[in-house]
Amino acid sequence: MATKVLPQPERGEIRVEAVLQALGEPVRLTIVRALADHPAGVCCGEIELPVTASTRAHHLKILREAGVISTHTDGTRRVSLLRRDDLENLYPGLLTGVLSAKQ
Repeated sequence: MATKVLPQPERGEIRVEAVLQALGEPVRLTIVRALADHPAGVCCGEIELPVTASTRAHHLKILREAGVISTHTDGTRRVSLLRRDDLENLYPGLLTGVLSAKQ
């Protein structure tokens, strides 16, 4: 099966306002922290969250559309990974600061 990357902004299209808004929600921040621990990516269902599958999909979509994560298909699975290089290039230290903040 072919891998398909879901729609997401190019590096130059990522806006800090969208990134901050996406990171400002606790469930999405939990997702980002989990992805930071898995540089190769994680299947969306493998991150433990206190929400339904449809709410999980919504949060992942918000993060992807903001440019915080990238998602691709792997057969029937959707694998997400943190766009650490893109975010660091655009907003140096932002992600590091967010990830190092107390939970």
